[in-house]
Amino acid sequence: MTSFDTIIYDKRDAIAHIRLDRPHVLNAFNVAMRDDLFQAIQAVQDDPEVRVVIISGEGTSFCAGADLTEFGTAPSPTIARDVRWQRDVWGLFLGLSKPAIAAIHGYCIGSGLEIAMLCDFRIASDDARFSMPEVALGMVPAAGGTQTLPRTVGVPSALDLLLTARQVGASEALALGLVGRVVPAGSLLQEAHTMAEGLLQVDQDALQAVKESVMRGAEMGLEDALELESRLAISAMGYSRGSNSD
Repeated sequence: MTSFDTIIYDKRDAIAHIRLDRPHVLNAFNVAMRDDLFQAIQAVQDDPEVRVVIISGEGTSFCAGADLTEFGTAPSPTIARDVRWQRDVWGLFLGLSKPAIAAIHGYCIGSGLEIAMLCDFRIASDDARFSMPEVALGMVPAAGGTQTLPRTVGVPSALDLLLTARQVGASEALALGLVGRVVPAGSLLQEAHTMAEGLLQVDQDALQAVKESVMRGAEMGLEDALELESRLAISAMGYSRGSNSD
């Protein structure tokens, strides 16, 4: 197990687990956590033994958003937020070739929800609460929130959450498609590990090809996206055949 200042990183066989570890402030996201998370996600990407990563929060919440105490040391809230994201954690998540599972409990607010939205799967405990409060604070959720949210729940629902700053519970989050499943709080990490174990059984070349096709294809016109899908499918089949012949 490797410990950073604000997260805990450990690896069991092919599954990495990143725990946000500032429970005394509900895992509020600050500059130190940004730096630690950047290094941890890089470690996941660079480690050939890791094939799936789970991200969760220690204590009573996943992540209650930005650490507002840092705003007092910056010229403005906008600059403070920009400093937190100078290391492109957002881009690192998007470039991650391995599936990421967010296991969400308690508060998942602002930056916390933006982190979760960058994961491929979101499992929530039945006590989870979600919101994007930035607009109410005179800010724009600029760590991907205005882009990932509408791509996940659709524009009308995204605008509802982004512009009203209202909180939604786990059942409404499931109905909106914000999370893929809701489980009892006591079984959250078990469910996340069960999902991770299932993903390990999938052909890894096919898995990575599908993820790349979906993520890159979403930014393309249909014709170009179908061509990308075809190229990736042929490539994945070639790797599979080559490995079978050894």
